[in-house]
Amino acid sequence: MKDLQVNDGAVSSGLPHQTPFSLALAVAVTALGSFLLLAILLASVFTYDLSSFGVGNSWWPLLFSLGLVSIGGSLWSYLGYRSTTEGIKHNGVFFGSLTNRGLIAWALGIGITSFYIVLYFYDDLKSWGLPPVLDGWVQLLDPLSLALSGQQADRWFLYGTFYTLSVLVMGARMFMKYRHSRYQIVRTSSVMFFQLGFAFLIPSFLKAINEPEFYFTYFWPLKPEYLFPSSFSSLMEQGSLGAFMVFWGLAMTFVATPLLTYFFGKRWYCSWVCGCGGLAETLGDPFRQLSDKSEKAWVIERWLIHTVLLSITLITIALWLNDYLGQSLFGGWTPVFKKLYGFYIGSIFSGVIGVGFYPLMGSRVWCRFGCPMAAILGIFQRCFSRFRITTNGAQCISCGNCSTYCEMGIDVRAYAQRGENIVRASCVGCGVCSAVCPRGVLNLENGSTHKDRFPGAEKGFGVFFSDMFRRRAYEDDLQNK
Repeated sequence: MKDLQVNDGAVSSGLPHQTPFSLALAVAVTALGSFLLLAILLASVFTYDLSSFGVGNSWWPLLFSLGLVSIGGSLWSYLGYRSTTEGIKHNGVFFGSLTNRGLIAWALGIGITSFYIVLYFYDDLKSWGLPPVLDGWVQLLDPLSLALSGQQADRWFLYGTFYTLSVLVMGARMFMKYRHSRYQIVRTSSVMFFQLGFAFLIPSFLKAINEPEFYFTYFWPLKPEYLFPSSFSSLMEQGSLGAFMVFWGLAMTFVATPLLTYFFGKRWYCSWVCGCGGLAETLGDPFRQLSDKSEKAWVIERWLIHTVLLSITLITIALWLNDYLGQSLFGGWTPVFKKLYGFYIGSIFSGVIGVGFYPLMGSRVWCRFGCPMAAILGIFQRCFSRFRITTNGAQCISCGNCSTYCEMGIDVRAYAQRGENIVRASCVGCGVCSAVCPRGVLNLENGSTHKDRFPGAEKGFGVFFSDMFRRRAYEDDLQNK
């Protein structure tokens, strides 16, 4: 059967036409690297001395393990898509064990979740009898860490390396899968650039020159500690660079965030800059169809994400009041507030659930239900942004591709059928709904004003308060008048 191509490759079918040898080679390279990583993990479990094999004092173990996994994964993506017609390949996603909550998906979810639990609570778990399972992988990365920061690797450098390589390798897959879409190519390049440069290399370089480790792509409320009094004091003590970091955090939070969201919507951050979004758009892409599209999920999303935003806002205000009053307001409870938020939101929600549940709940669990940055960006987008996704309802054939592959759980088809603009607070502007549409119904646009997006849009923050008490997600926006 010949490939079917619709709308310049927007939707196509047909399996990759590659010789068995080429794909087998890619799989073999990946398997060899994975086997060596597993061997190092098992050696750590049994506390075997790995230095005799060059682990930690030579580049070769790193190159032949993690390097081969990265090369093999990228090679598999290239060979798997190279000879196919351009277009998004989603054939069989609801029949695959990995992509439709099958046994492989559950195994992967448990594996990722277990990794995050061990990573975040490693010291406590070791004190309770857990073998030093991560020590071998950390030791493996010593040459890379020493080259970048002049310091030996720790488990957070291990995490940053795994995270960055996941974005880069799966980003290579995105290049091939979405090669017909310039928007997707540029957007993927952007998240890869910011993750590699601003979230991995620059923090390591700052450590190398004995400056504070600082992540310029994260700021309040996603990185709430950057606006805590203790962080202000610590950074200001570091001289001019520390003062610049304080200025950067304030400027990005209070100036850049509302301004850029007004012009471009929340996509400027959630789909182009943020590391969480970068991982969701690359590593999480095979699971985007698993997001819950029900109105019940929308109600939970709406209240849960704004509760998290309200919580960190109140905590930040309380910390500043407590600091201003000489610690007399909360006394010893101050670190407790920060620890509880860091444990339940920063660790459990964003990491263990947010990434570990990719294969079961889709790629944007954290972004959709818990991220305070997504919440505040969503408020600006819904109330004041010029961004919207326009629809040409007369061309819609109700195929449902747009809704199926919306990672934020928006029933895009419901808007397209009525010819309404899509202006949802949760929309991250990834553009996949437009890319999979076979009729060109959807288009991402920035208008000349925010007031013409839907009836009642001129009400500003009044729209947000009306939305919070709506009973259904897809009621006509005429009620906002």
